[in-house]
Amino acid sequence: METYHTFFRSRLADPDVTGTKGVEFEDFCLSRDLLMGIFEKGWEKPSPIQEASIGVALSGQDIIARAKNGTGKTGAYSIPVLEMIDPSVKDVQALIIVPTRELALQTSQICIELSKHIQLKIMVTTGGTDLRDDIMRLNGVVQLMIGTPGRVLDLIEKGIAKIAKCKVLVLDEADKLLGQDFQGALDNVIKHLPATRQIMLYSATFPYTVTTFMEKHMKKPYEINLMDELTLLGVTQYYAFVQEKQKVHCLNTLFRKASTMKIWIFRDIFKLRINQAIIFCNSTQRVELLAKKITEIG
Repeated sequence: METYHTFFRSRLADPDVTGTKGVEFEDFCLSRDLLMGIFEKGWEKPSPIQEASIGVALSGQDIIARAKNGTGKTGAYSIPVLEMIDPSVKDVQALIIVPTRELALQTSQICIELSKHIQLKIMVTTGGTDLRDDIMRLNGVVQLMIGTPGRVLDLIEKGIAKIAKCKVLVLDEADKLLGQDFQGALDNVIKHLPATRQIMLYSATFPYTVTTFMEKHMKKPYEINLMDELTLLGVTQYYAFVQEKQKVHCLNTLFRKASTMKIWIFRDIFKLRINQAIIFCNSTQRVELLAKKITEIG
């Protein structure tokens, strides 16, 4: 079994985020209210993926965009989506589909912050929540819906979510959405969209199934590829190859000796400092067991 450790250097000079061509948000002719939301969020200049994507999205063209995580993909599609929504039209005009509840909540919060001066009605819906709450909200005004595939399809098929006027569909983390778990649900969602819809796919990687999806549902999509390699510049990755029973001991060793530990990597010495950390696990059960164990050992 492998335990992966990633050490982050400063992102202030990371070309994946700052290596732009000098385009300003004002250059996209965005509404004043949306620009206010963008600047109040602290976004001063577009990142490379935003530079490459926003103008094309505003033109109404389908997009397949590939860029690393953490480089501003959410802003790359949410800014043009918010700009294209007509606040005077009370129907669902745009749909953003993501694979997980956590990402849906995160994306909706960004859209709410960006659009706070436009006063759009944004709804997030995911599986595992009370369907009655969604029914009540959709009986009112909803102009942008953000959700996971299963719940979105359920609302559409029940006649609760009406998307006949939905002109934009965004798939974020499209590599996961185009897998076997979601493919059928996405096909059924798209059947209910108008023929003139715009579809935009954003992801760090794309599976082979993207070709089938593109041929079936998209119209000469504009392709953006800002990926020479998967790892963000400014990030160094190491892994410890350990057996399953050694993982907790390995983590304990790393954290307890982090302030003084020196690591030999390819004849170079790196001094390891861990002030803050995130540990990813592959299941909720593993998360709970690991949290309990490392709490016990202090």
